[in-house]
Amino acid sequence: MNTAVIKAVVFDCDGVMFDTAFANRKFYNDLLAGFNKPFLDDEQFINIHMMTVTAAVEYLFPEMDDHRPVYDMIKSIGYASVIPLMMMEPGLIELLDAIKQAGLVRGVATNRTNTMGKVLIEHKLRKSFDIVVTASDVPNPKPFPDQLEKIMGAYSLLPRQIVFIGDSIYDKKAAESAGTWFVAFKQPELEAHAHAVSMDEVGELLKLSKYNS
Repeated sequence: MNTAVIKAVVFDCDGVMFDTAFANRKFYNDLLAGFNKPFLDDEQFINIHMMTVTAAVEYLFPEMDDHRPVYDMIKSIGYASVIPLMMMEPGLIELLDAIKQAGLVRGVATNRTNTMGKVLIEHKLRKSFDIVVTASDVPNPKPFPDQLEKIMGAYSLLPRQIVFIGDSIYDKKAAESAGTWFVAFKQPELEAHAHAVSMDEVGELLKLSKYNS
């Protein structure tokens, strides 16, 4: 990975910026319970972790032709109730500050939709990013490259001027299709240009002065 050319650092949300396992599992288990369906098994949880809400609903309720009752239940439960259960990754704020000091763009590319704004407000990160692109902002969510391409377009960047930090095959495929650098976070088995298990390691990979003094 050629850090000398990088001008933007883009983060996935779930599994990178936050450990959302407990929050997401509770939300979808509450949803399934509302329809007398069993709680998520491990395979289902891994899959919904990567999906948009729409894709997750279709995946979890394939027997239903009309998903309007499911969306009504989602509104009733409200994802906002589990946002405080999301655990911010240690060192994230310090890393974001170091990225800003280095003059690099700080971005988010997430398959979340209308909940992302609430997440940033709840965890006091709204001013920590220069651009946030959700699944609602582009024609196609990850694994398509649309989110990363939108960030490129906003800042007139070439693919190799962006590094994307993700933790799923969807993230890897999006980066691959967009032509950007890809760092796999806490996923050693995921093919990537580099791997990291902490925000400090990301800072070291980026050769930011705070982490390489």
